[in-house]
Order: sequence, then structure tokens, then C-alpha cells
Amino acid sequence: MYQTNEFRRGLKIEYEGGLWSIIDCQHVKPGKGVAFVKTKLKNLIDQRTVHVNFRSGDKVGKPDVNEVKMQVLYTDGTAWHFMDTKTYDQLEVRLEDLGDSGRFLKEELQVSVLLYNGRAIDVELPNFVELEITECEPGVKGDTVQGGTKQATVETGAVVLVPLFVDQGERIRVDTRTGDYASRVK
Repeated sequence: MYQTNEFRRGLKIEYEGGLWSIIDCQHVKPGKGVAFVKTKLKNLIDQRTVHVNFRSGDKVGKPDVNEVKMQVLYTDGTAWHFMDTKTYDQLEVRLEDLGDSGRFLKEELQVSVLLYNGRAIDVELPNFVELEITECEPGVKGDTVQGGTKQATVETGAVVLVPLFVDQGERIRVDTRTGDYASRVK
């Protein structure tokens, strides 16, 4: 069990029968009354967020979560297959369970898979991935006064806005947290 004095950002808790992650928390001591903790929680199963106030001294459950380093093996069109790099156990995660993180998955990528009661519920990608541009319009010199952008499709099928000077076939670094172009790879 966790007590409210142990709350911090990123802590995973069991609350009302679900798995929640604390997005934000603030310990409040009013002039009158009992101290409390204002929190913003995100449900890791259905992705909804709620604001909850906990009284000082309240307890919440400690979930059975485990973060495992895994390597992406392949996709069969309906799911991605991952392998534990220590035990060589394999795990399958359906495409709809991946959400946005599935846009930048590719074979041989090292990721962290969050397991809840033995079931994969979240895949955390590295902050940046290197991808090849498979399709984009050619940039014409002098199109804009300022730095313009164009759409480019990368090898995973995701569409990223890139500067005009980037061409098809080049490798780029993409920020997986925002989905933005970061730089070219030499």
C-alpha cells in the first residue's frame, strides 16, 4: 500500500479497481482543516484522466506492475511480437492496444514493455528513433522565405513534417514523444 506522502509523478497505483499513473500531484496544507493531496490520474488501461483529492494519510493499492526491456521482433498485421532480451520469452501485443506508440515501432528496436498482472498494457519507446523516408515531395529551392515544411512518410508508415531540404531515401531522427522531426542522420 502507498500512503499519500509517497505520491510523486509517474507513480503507478491501484485506485477503484483500476491501474492509474499519477500525472501531477500537489500536497496542500490549508489554514483550516485537514491536509490533502490534489492529483491528476491517468488510467493506463483506457487512457482517461481524472482529478482526485486524497486526504492526508489515505492509502491506495500497490499494483503488480513490471517493466521489462524487450526487443521488437516483427508484426503479423494484427499484432507486434516482442522478445525479452534476458529470458528470450516472446510476447504478443495487439495493434489497437499500442495506441500512438505503434506508429514508430520497427524491427530490432529496444523498448520497455509495462506488464500488469502478466499482460502488456504499455510500450515505451526510446525518446528518438532513426527512420528512413520512403516517400515525400521534392523540395523546391526558394519556395519560402522562412523555413517551410512538407509531409514525409517514414518506413513505419507514420507521416512526419520535415524541412524542405530533406529528400526521399534519407534517414532522419524522430522524437517519439511528440512525433516531430529532430534532425538528419549522417
